[in-house]
Amino acid sequence: MKDTSELVSFLINEMSEQLQNNNQISLQGFGSFEVKKKTERISVNPTNKQRMLVPPKLVLTYRPSNLLKDKFK
Repeated sequence: MKDTSELVSFLINEMSEQLQNNNQISLQGFGSFEVKKKTERISVNPTNKQRMLVPPKLVLTYRPSNLLKDKFK
């Protein structure tokens, strides 16, 4: 059990490091993870119609593999 938790911890740390370096991670049969940059945009508050600028940000995206998609159909 201790070895498994160490392995999972190592895997998560390694994946986090790769994503921080803007590398894409692909896990065969599971999917891929990628960091994408969202550009700044203007948002409107629906209650008072006030416009505000939303700053750019980085978001983590996940795209499942076709094999995984087929399993859930």
